[in-house]
Amino acid sequence: MTYADLFPLKKPVVAVIHLLPLPGSPGFEGNLQRVYDQALEEAEIFQKGGVDALVIENFRDIPFYPEKVPHETVAAMAGITREVVKRVQIPIGVNVLRNDADAALSIAATTGAHFIRVNVHNAAMLTDQGIVQGKAYETLRKRKNLGSHVLIAADVAVKHAVQLAHLPLDMETRDLTERSLADILIVSGSGTGQPTDLGHLEAVKNNTHLPVWIGSGTTPEGLSDLSKWADGFIVGSHFKSNGKAENPVEPKRVQEFMKIQKEMR
Repeated sequence: MTYADLFPLKKPVVAVIHLLPLPGSPGFEGNLQRVYDQALEEAEIFQKGGVDALVIENFRDIPFYPEKVPHETVAAMAGITREVVKRVQIPIGVNVLRNDADAALSIAATTGAHFIRVNVHNAAMLTDQGIVQGKAYETLRKRKNLGSHVLIAADVAVKHAVQLAHLPLDMETRDLTERSLADILIVSGSGTGQPTDLGHLEAVKNNTHLPVWIGSGTTPEGLSDLSKWADGFIVGSHFKSNGKAENPVEPKRVQEFMKIQKEMR
């Protein structure tokens, strides 16, 4: 399945399902059914609100493992992802934080999900989890061995991180495109909900033929400017009460955002 197959409309909006804390994480409250219920409730809100796709991530499993997450996290995310895939009729993505591309790809390939997000797909970044290194060489070979068509959305200069050594944005973009074989590129602000720099977005867009998505900070007020360069938008915080990522999804905010986006299309 190609990008055009998954996203036939221009400039898709991808809403984020921020899962409640999963078993094994410090914040888990002991009720796994509640995690399932909230994920499914949010999936239905987003679909009814008109978003084009969803991405499921273990956003509240802080502090994150830098790379490999434990088996219970994979099992929980696989179960939830499968239920969401069965419940809605829009593409589903998986992001296993902080950077377990192997788990994300395994979950997506076995649950019927359609794409994964990889925070660090190549090179290395200094993060609050320490040094996180990209493993495109493993991810691409695993996808091949699984016979999977799951797309890989990779971050450029990912948020909540800094480079170990300066790598120009144009070079990182070309490496992700030509050497690490990503399918989609993501440009974000410095942190969750932070606005994306238009200069960074323009630089990335000018150095790749791939679709480029905005990964953070998209609001209705900024859609017009961002749409000049962006091919899609991942929206998490704005869809929550008061625009805060930790709050519940607010259906009215989803509907109002999508109304503006559809008029712009």
